[in-house]
Amino acid sequence: MEFSGKTVLITGAVTGIGRAAAEAFLREGATVGVNHLDRSAQFAGMADALSDLPGKLVECEADVRVADAVQHMVDGLMKETGRLDVLVNNAGISQVKPFLETTEEDWDAIIDTDLKSVFLCCRAAIPYMRARGGTIVNIASELALSGRAHFAPYTAAKGGVISLTRSLAREFAPAIRVNAVAPGPTRTPLLEKEAQASGHKEDMDEIPLGRYAEPSEIAGSILFLASPRASYYCGDVISPNGGAVMR
Repeated sequence: MEFSGKTVLITGAVTGIGRAAAEAFLREGATVGVNHLDRSAQFAGMADALSDLPGKLVECEADVRVADAVQHMVDGLMKETGRLDVLVNNAGISQVKPFLETTEEDWDAIIDTDLKSVFLCCRAAIPYMRARGGTIVNIASELALSGRAHFAPYTAAKGGVISLTRSLAREFAPAIRVNAVAPGPTRTPLLEKEAQASGHKEDMDEIPLGRYAEPSEIAGSILFLASPRASYYCGDVISPNGGAVMR
């Protein structure tokens, strides 16, 4: 019950890594704000499935690409719970497309969802977190460290997440610790969509552990960075990737 009495906000949290992180925080007794966009039915199913856990779920429907929507979401969560201790910026999309076929609309959609949303959510949350202290965990990607063909907007956005993480860590420490998780290939709906779009699945020979990560494994890294056990982590990027960065 390490997070009992604390409030956590997770963006893009009804599927994949976000949902696994929400479940992990619920098991530790947290009140978890689950952000989504037009997925209330999925949230209701999630709430039913996780109702036996000791924490509490709060629905936070908002488009995290829009400043007013983000501010309204954070203000509403604060009004309901009275505090905000942890922000996990997880919302993200990707696209598999050759660089020379990538349109301006493709670029803007990914940058806005994967990078601008981190800026907007941090800007809304930090004023509430400064007085009491808190932690921010931003979800980057192993591809931000290694790069990959046909993923230019995504890798650029996730590289920006890492740089933004370090800048915020310098500016707001010690009151707020800001760190990032850069997962390797993880068994999520997003990965399945990428595989279908490209007709290519990750070569397991390129991953020394020989498998994809499960979302719960990445959630463990998120939980760690948000916890007092990571009290000396500041501006760090941890990358659970099964050894994929060594390929």
